[in-house]
Amino acid sequence: MKTINRILTAAALTLAFAACSKDYLETAPTSSVGTATVFATTDLVKMAVNGIAYNMTTQQGPYSQGCCGENRIWSIYNEYASQEFVYNQMATGWAPIMNQEYLKRDNTTYASYPWFYYYKIISNANAIIVNVDGAEGTDADKAFYKAQALTYRAYAYTKLLQIYSVRWSDSSSGSADGVVLRLDESTGECPVSSMADCYKQIYKDLDDAIALFTESGLDRPAGEVWLTNKNVAYAVYAKAALDRADYATAVSMAQKAEDGYPLMSNDDYQAGFCNPTSEWIWGSYGDGSENNWYWTFGTQFSCNGYYANNSQYGAGAIDMACIEKIPTTDIRRANFLTLDKFGATSVNDAGFDQTNGFAIRSATNPLLLSAAAYVASRTPAGLEEAYQTSFYYINGQLKFWVFDTPGVMYLPYIRTSEMYLIEAEANYFLGETAKAQAALVALNATSGRDPSYTCTKTGTALFDEIVLYRELELWGEGSNWNDYKRWKKDVVRVPITSGGICHSAYGNITAASSDWCWSIPEVETLYNKAFSSETPETAGE
Repeated sequence: MKTINRILTAAALTLAFAACSKDYLETAPTSSVGTATVFATTDLVKMAVNGIAYNMTTQQGPYSQGCCGENRIWSIYNEYASQEFVYNQMATGWAPIMNQEYLKRDNTTYASYPWFYYYKIISNANAIIVNVDGAEGTDADKAFYKAQALTYRAYAYTKLLQIYSVRWSDSSSGSADGVVLRLDESTGECPVSSMADCYKQIYKDLDDAIALFTESGLDRPAGEVWLTNKNVAYAVYAKAALDRADYATAVSMAQKAEDGYPLMSNDDYQAGFCNPTSEWIWGSYGDGSENNWYWTFGTQFSCNGYYANNSQYGAGAIDMACIEKIPTTDIRRANFLTLDKFGATSVNDAGFDQTNGFAIRSATNPLLLSAAAYVASRTPAGLEEAYQTSFYYINGQLKFWVFDTPGVMYLPYIRTSEMYLIEAEANYFLGETAKAQAALVALNATSGRDPSYTCTKTGTALFDEIVLYRELELWGEGSNWNDYKRWKKDVVRVPITSGGICHSAYGNITAASSDWCWSIPEVETLYNKAFSSETPETAGE
C-alpha cells in the first residue's frame, strides 16, 4: 500500500493545494506540473507551506467522511478514549474505540488513518525542505519557509510517536521501536527507527527550524495562526520533550514559546473558543470559505454546531470527578452544565434520563428549564444559541462554539495555557516544587480565571493538582488520552448507575498498560519489508 508514504510527487503536492480560497491559498493547481515548477520561486514555496496547513483541516481522500486532519485526531484518538470527554449518545456505536479495544487491530482504518495523515504532512514537508534552496527568491524567504516545513515535520513525528509508540518510561531509555524516519523524497523500503533516534531527529529539526527562523528575521502575518513560526517550534519542542521525560528542555522551550502570546482575558476565554485569541500559538484555518460542512469538529462537538442544535447528540461533557473539584469562583466551571445549573444535587434527580444523562425534554421539566435559562445567559454576542433541541446533558459543555453553520470555527492546536501546564509538570518531576506551584498560580490566579486560587500543595497532592487543572484547561482539545498514557494512569469512567455520568457501554476502568499504543498499520508492514517490528496480532473490524 504505497499511498501510506508515497505522497511525495510534485503532482500530489500540488493537488493538495486544490480548492483553496483566494485569501487562504492563491494558486491555480494542475495535476501535471513538475517539481521544478512547483519550487521554482519562493512565492510557490509559500503556497506549498500553506498547502500543509490546508491538509491539516481538509478531508483526507482515501478515508471515510470525518477524516479531516487534526479534528479527527482530537476526537477518535485522544478524546473518545479519554477519561474526561463524555459523549453518551455515541457510546453504543463508539464503545470499542472508547474502551481501546482496537489498539492492537492493525488492519483497521482506525489504525492506518493517523499513519497516512501524518506521513502526508511529512512527505510534503520533505519536498519543501529538499527543494527550497534551489528556488528563486531571497535567502530570508528560503530560510523562513524551510523553518516552517521543519516545524511541521517535527510536529508530525511527535504525534506519530504519541499514537504508535510506547510511553518513554517503558521504552528502555528509547531503545523501543519508534516510527519510520523519512527525511527526503525517497519512497523505498525504510526500517523503523528507535524512539531515541526519532526524538533526536525531532530535536534536530526544531533546532534547525529555530535557527532558520532567527536567521530569516521573518514571522508569519499577524492572525495567520495556521502557519508555523518560531513560537510554534518552541511549543512543539516543549511537547516533545515532555513526552520524552526531558524535563529541563520542556521547561526551557515552554517559556520561550510563551513569549509574545500572553494568556487570554476572561472575556476572551468565554467567547466561544472559535476565534484566535492572544494565547493561540498555533491553530487551524477556520474561515467559512474552507468549510468541511458536516464533518468538522465544530459540526459535531460545538455546543451550537449542527449536531447539538439539530439532534439529541449533545456536544460532549466533562467528567464528574474533574469538574466537581473545581471551585465555583473559577470562570472555567461556568463553561459546563454542572448539577447546580440544573438546580439539581444528584444525577439520580427525577427528570434526568438515567441512561444518557440529560434532562428529559419536557416543557414542564424544571431541570431542563433551569438549564435552558442558563444556556441562554451564556451565549456569546453574535453567536447562535446552543442546544436548540433542548437536550441538556449533565456537565454538557459551553466551551466550544461556532460562528457559522454548520460548524465553522478555528481550532486551537497549541495555547500558552498548555505551556504553563508543561512548566508545572516538568518542574514537578525536576523536584522544583515552588516553580511548579508558581506556574499553576500564574495560569489560574494571575490570569484572573480564579482570583482566589492558591497552591501550597507538595508531593503527590501537587501532581494531582497539575493533573486536575490540565484536564480542566485543555478539556476537549485533543490531549487527554496521551496525558494519561504519559502518566501511566488508569482511565476511570463511572457509569450513571453508580453516581457518575457515563453511559454503561463505556462506564468502566481501562487499565494503563506498558503497550498502551496503536499498532503499526498492516498496510505499512506489508509494503515496507524493511520494517523491523513484529507484526501484532490482527483482528477484523
